[in-house]
Amino acid sequence: MPRFYVDLPLARDLEAPLPAGVARHVQVLRLQPGDAITLFDGRGADWAAQVLRIGRSEVTVRVGAGEPVDRELPLPVTLALGVPANERMDWLVEKATELGAAAIQPLACERSVLRVSGERADRRLAHWQGVAAAAAEQCGRARLPRIEAMRPFADWLRALQAAAQPSDGPRTRLVLSLATGARPFAEAATPAARAGTPLLLLSGPEGGLSTAEEAAAGDAGLRPVTLGPRVLRAETAPLAALAALQALCA
Repeated sequence: MPRFYVDLPLARDLEAPLPAGVARHVQVLRLQPGDAITLFDGRGADWAAQVLRIGRSEVTVRVGAGEPVDRELPLPVTLALGVPANERMDWLVEKATELGAAAIQPLACERSVLRVSGERADRRLAHWQGVAAAAAEQCGRARLPRIEAMRPFADWLRALQAAAQPSDGPRTRLVLSLATGARPFAEAATPAARAGTPLLLLSGPEGGLSTAEEAAAGDAGLRPVTLGPRVLRAETAPLAALAALQALCA
Protein backbone atom coordinates (compact mmCIF):
# COMPACT_ATOMS: atom_id res chain seq x y z
CA MET A 1 0.00 0.00 0.00
CA PRO A 2 1.42 3.46 -0.89
CA ARG A 3 2.77 5.31 2.15
CA PHE A 4 3.34 9.07 2.28
CA TYR A 5 4.70 11.64 4.72
CA VAL A 6 2.47 14.70 5.17
CA ASP A 7 3.52 17.84 6.98
CA LEU A 8 0.24 18.33 8.84
CA PRO A 9 -1.15 16.89 12.10
CA LEU A 10 -3.26 13.81 11.40
CA ALA A 11 -6.36 12.76 13.34
CA ARG A 12 -9.16 10.27 12.86
CA ASP A 13 -11.99 11.44 10.55
CA LEU A 14 -9.94 14.37 9.29
CA GLU A 15 -10.84 15.29 5.70
CA ALA A 16 -8.15 17.38 4.08
CA PRO A 17 -6.34 18.02 0.79
CA LEU A 18 -2.91 16.41 0.54
CA PRO A 19 0.16 18.63 0.19
CA ALA A 20 0.94 19.34 -3.47
CA GLY A 21 3.93 17.01 -3.70
CA VAL A 22 2.05 14.07 -2.19
CA ALA A 23 -0.97 14.78 -4.40
CA ARG A 24 1.27 14.55 -7.47
CA HIS A 25 2.56 11.16 -6.31
CA VAL A 26 -1.01 9.91 -5.86
CA GLN A 27 -1.84 11.04 -9.40
CA VAL A 28 1.31 9.50 -10.87
CA LEU A 29 0.35 6.18 -9.25
CA ARG A 30 -3.07 6.51 -10.93
CA LEU A 31 -4.91 5.99 -7.67
CA GLN A 32 -8.67 6.46 -7.74
CA PRO A 33 -11.35 7.62 -5.26
CA GLY A 34 -11.91 4.82 -2.78
CA ASP A 35 -8.31 3.58 -2.89
CA ALA A 36 -6.50 3.09 0.42
CA ILE A 37 -3.20 4.74 1.32
CA THR A 38 -1.11 5.11 4.49
CA LEU A 39 -0.08 8.50 5.85
CA PHE A 40 2.30 9.55 8.63
CA ASP A 41 3.12 12.95 10.06
CA GLY A 42 6.41 12.17 11.80
CA ARG A 43 4.89 11.86 15.29
CA GLY A 44 5.19 8.08 15.63
CA ALA A 45 2.09 6.56 14.00
CA ASP A 46 0.83 5.31 10.65
CA TRP A 47 -2.68 6.40 9.67
CA ALA A 48 -5.02 4.53 7.35
CA ALA A 49 -6.58 6.89 4.82
CA GLN A 50 -8.89 6.74 1.81
CA VAL A 51 -8.82 8.85 -1.32
CA LEU A 52 -12.09 10.81 -1.55
CA ARG A 53 -11.63 13.10 -4.54
CA ILE A 54 -9.00 13.67 -7.21
CA GLY A 55 -8.95 16.93 -9.13
CA ARG A 56 -6.53 18.43 -11.62
CA SER A 57 -4.11 19.49 -8.90
CA GLU A 58 -5.79 18.51 -5.63
CA VAL A 59 -6.33 15.18 -3.88
CA THR A 60 -8.61 15.02 -0.84
CA VAL A 61 -8.48 12.16 1.65
CA ARG A 62 -10.30 11.01 4.76
CA VAL A 63 -8.07 9.80 7.62
CA GLY A 64 -9.04 6.66 9.50
CA ALA A 65 -7.44 4.91 12.46
CA GLY A 66 -3.91 5.54 13.60
CA GLU A 67 -1.52 2.79 14.71
CA PRO A 68 1.62 3.50 16.77
CA VAL A 69 4.81 2.50 14.97
CA ASP A 70 8.17 2.11 16.70
CA ARG A 71 11.04 1.36 14.36
CA GLU A 72 13.55 3.63 16.12
CA LEU A 73 16.91 2.70 17.57
CA PRO A 74 16.72 2.02 21.34
CA LEU A 75 19.01 5.01 21.90
CA PRO A 76 18.74 8.46 20.29
CA VAL A 77 21.79 9.08 18.10
CA THR A 78 22.85 12.53 16.93
CA LEU A 79 25.28 12.69 14.00
CA ALA A 80 27.35 15.88 13.83
CA LEU A 81 28.93 15.92 10.39
CA GLY A 82 31.44 17.91 8.45
CA VAL A 83 29.27 18.21 5.34
CA PRO A 84 30.64 16.35 2.31
CA ALA A 85 30.39 18.02 -1.09
CA ASN A 86 28.06 17.48 -4.03
CA GLU A 87 25.39 14.77 -3.74
CA ARG A 88 27.24 12.90 -1.01
CA MET A 89 25.36 14.73 1.76
CA ASP A 90 22.03 13.76 0.15
CA TRP A 91 23.14 10.13 0.15
CA LEU A 92 24.33 10.41 3.75
CA VAL A 93 21.02 11.93 4.96
CA GLU A 94 19.04 9.25 3.13
CA LYS A 95 21.01 6.34 4.57
CA ALA A 96 21.30 7.85 8.06
CA THR A 97 17.49 8.10 8.11
CA GLU A 98 17.18 4.46 7.08
CA LEU A 99 19.68 3.44 9.78
CA GLY A 100 17.80 5.27 12.53
CA ALA A 101 19.62 8.53 13.27
CA ALA A 102 17.49 10.73 15.55
CA ALA A 103 19.19 14.01 14.57
CA ILE A 104 21.73 15.29 12.06
CA GLN A 105 23.80 18.43 12.64
CA PRO A 106 25.60 19.62 9.48
CA LEU A 107 28.87 21.44 10.21
CA ALA A 108 31.20 23.70 8.25
CA CYS A 109 34.71 22.61 9.25
CA GLU A 110 38.17 23.89 8.33
CA ARG A 111 38.48 21.37 5.50
CA SER A 112 34.88 21.52 4.34
CA VAL A 113 34.38 22.05 0.61
CA LEU A 114 30.70 23.01 0.91
CA ARG A 115 30.07 26.35 2.63
CA VAL A 116 26.65 27.97 2.34
CA SER A 117 24.80 30.73 4.18
CA GLY A 118 21.63 32.79 3.99
CA GLU A 119 19.00 31.70 1.47
CA ARG A 120 21.27 29.01 -0.01
CA ALA A 121 21.63 27.44 3.43
CA ASP A 122 17.86 27.56 3.94
CA ARG A 123 17.29 25.83 0.59
CA ARG A 124 19.85 23.16 1.42
CA LEU A 125 18.18 22.50 4.77
CA ALA A 126 14.74 22.19 3.18
CA HIS A 127 16.19 19.87 0.54
CA TRP A 128 17.82 17.61 3.13
CA GLN A 129 14.58 17.51 5.12
CA GLY A 130 12.80 16.36 1.96
CA VAL A 131 15.42 13.66 1.41
CA ALA A 132 14.89 12.43 4.98
CA ALA A 133 11.09 12.38 4.55
CA ALA A 134 11.36 10.31 1.37
CA ALA A 135 13.74 7.88 3.09
CA ALA A 136 11.36 7.52 6.05
CA GLU A 137 8.50 6.76 3.64
CA GLN A 138 10.54 3.98 2.09
CA CYS A 139 11.99 2.38 5.21
CA GLY A 140 8.86 2.47 7.38
CA ARG A 141 9.99 4.93 10.03
CA ALA A 142 7.13 6.93 11.55
CA ARG A 143 9.46 9.61 12.96
CA LEU A 144 11.75 11.87 10.97
CA PRO A 145 15.29 12.67 12.02
CA ARG A 146 15.68 16.27 13.14
CA ILE A 147 17.99 18.02 10.68
CA GLU A 148 19.51 21.18 12.09
CA ALA A 149 20.68 24.25 10.21
CA MET A 150 24.30 24.16 9.08
CA ARG A 151 26.67 25.75 11.62
CA PRO A 152 30.37 26.59 11.82
CA PHE A 153 32.21 23.89 13.77
CA ALA A 154 33.53 26.30 16.44
CA ASP A 155 30.08 27.80 17.08
CA TRP A 156 28.48 24.38 17.42
CA LEU A 157 31.18 23.19 19.82
CA ARG A 158 30.82 26.26 22.03
CA ALA A 159 27.05 25.74 22.19
CA LEU A 160 27.58 22.08 23.04
CA GLN A 161 29.86 22.96 25.93
CA ALA A 162 27.50 25.67 27.20
CA ALA A 163 24.53 23.29 27.17
CA ALA A 164 26.28 20.50 29.08
CA GLN A 165 24.71 20.22 32.54
CA PRO A 166 25.11 17.43 35.11
CA SER A 167 21.31 17.17 35.27
CA ASP A 168 21.25 16.11 31.61
CA GLY A 169 22.18 12.59 32.72
CA PRO A 170 24.76 10.29 31.12
CA ARG A 171 25.57 11.04 27.51
CA THR A 172 28.16 9.36 25.36
CA ARG A 173 30.12 11.78 23.16
CA LEU A 174 32.44 10.30 20.57
CA VAL A 175 34.50 11.59 17.66
CA LEU A 176 35.69 9.37 14.80
CA SER A 177 39.46 9.61 14.71
CA LEU A 178 42.57 8.12 13.14
CA ALA A 179 44.66 9.06 16.17
CA THR A 180 46.81 6.45 17.82
CA GLY A 181 45.11 5.22 20.96
CA ALA A 182 41.53 5.78 19.80
CA ARG A 183 39.23 3.13 21.30
CA PRO A 184 37.27 0.74 19.09
CA PHE A 185 33.89 2.29 18.36
CA ALA A 186 31.89 -0.76 19.44
CA GLU A 187 33.69 -0.89 22.78
CA ALA A 188 33.01 2.78 23.53
CA ALA A 189 29.39 2.72 22.32
CA THR A 190 28.23 -0.53 23.96
CA PRO A 191 27.32 0.99 27.38
CA ALA A 192 25.06 3.59 25.75
CA ALA A 193 23.53 0.99 23.43
CA ARG A 194 22.69 -1.28 26.36
CA ALA A 195 21.35 1.53 28.54
CA GLY A 196 19.48 3.35 25.76
CA THR A 197 21.13 6.66 26.66
CA PRO A 198 21.74 9.43 24.08
CA LEU A 199 24.85 9.20 21.94
CA LEU A 200 26.55 12.00 20.02
CA LEU A 201 28.93 11.08 17.20
CA LEU A 202 31.13 13.65 15.46
CA SER A 203 32.60 12.87 12.03
CA GLY A 204 34.74 15.09 9.83
CA PRO A 205 34.44 16.21 6.18
CA GLU A 206 36.67 15.15 3.30
CA GLY A 207 40.19 15.14 4.70
CA GLY A 208 38.88 14.75 8.25
CA LEU A 209 38.88 17.18 11.13
CA SER A 210 41.95 19.35 11.51
CA THR A 211 44.33 18.73 14.39
CA ALA A 212 43.00 21.83 16.15
CA GLU A 213 39.37 20.77 15.67
CA GLU A 214 40.02 17.29 17.01
CA ALA A 215 41.83 18.74 20.03
CA ALA A 216 38.91 21.13 20.67
CA ALA A 217 36.48 18.22 20.44
CA GLY A 218 38.56 16.37 23.03
CA ASP A 219 38.47 19.39 25.34
CA ALA A 220 34.67 19.36 25.00
CA GLY A 221 34.51 15.78 26.22
CA LEU A 222 34.27 13.90 22.90
CA ARG A 223 36.33 10.74 23.15
CA PRO A 224 38.25 9.54 20.05
CA VAL A 225 37.07 6.23 18.58
CA THR A 226 38.07 4.21 15.54
CA LEU A 227 36.19 2.00 13.07
CA GLY A 228 39.29 0.04 12.13
CA PRO A 229 42.52 0.35 10.14
CA ARG A 230 41.01 1.59 6.84
CA VAL A 231 40.37 5.25 6.03
CA LEU A 232 36.67 5.58 5.21
CA ARG A 233 35.16 8.40 3.16
CA ALA A 234 33.35 11.25 4.88
CA GLU A 235 29.95 9.89 3.85
CA THR A 236 30.83 6.27 4.73
CA ALA A 237 32.27 6.52 8.24
CA PRO A 238 29.18 7.78 10.16
CA LEU A 239 26.97 5.27 8.35
CA ALA A 240 29.31 2.43 9.28
CA ALA A 241 29.05 3.57 12.90
CA LEU A 242 25.23 3.63 12.73
CA ALA A 243 25.20 0.14 11.25
CA ALA A 244 27.46 -1.05 14.06
CA LEU A 245 25.06 0.49 16.60
CA GLN A 246 22.16 -1.37 15.04
CA ALA A 247 24.08 -4.60 15.48
CA LEU A 248 24.88 -3.74 19.11
CA CYS A 249 21.18 -3.06 19.79
CA ALA A 250 19.87 -6.17 18.04
